[in-house]
Amino acid sequence: MKQQIAHIALIVKDYDEAIEFYTQKLSFELLEDTQIDEHKRWVLIRPPGSMGCALLLAKAVNAEQASRIGNQTGGRVFLFLYTDHFERDYQNLMVQGVKIVRPPVEEAYGKVAVFEDLYGNYWDLIEPQHQPLFQIP
Repeated sequence: MKQQIAHIALIVKDYDEAIEFYTQKLSFELLEDTQIDEHKRWVLIRPPGSMGCALLLAKAVNAEQASRIGNQTGGRVFLFLYTDHFERDYQNLMVQGVKIVRPPVEEAYGKVAVFEDLYGNYWDLIEPQHQPLFQIP
């Protein structure tokens, strides 16, 4: 049997502002932006060079969903962004004005810093100490 996670839904307030943040500040690729109906779009993004899981930007459509924007994990780190060059990507976060929650530290597993996306979701930026299970191109 072979399986993989294809997409993870990220609840957003607005498609266009989310696309702008991820593509302009984090340099993510916009893979698809298809209008489904009057209010819903199928928007996929992923980090540059990645062939793995993509984020599906899902616009909140009711009060319950809107209450989860920026806090899909109850205040814990939500997403883990591996990099092949920590300093380059950390400096990019700083230049782009992305909020750093915890500055870089060396851990047993690698170098890591925590940052917030435009809605307040926490992300780890990690350069692994050892090669992860996947290859970074």
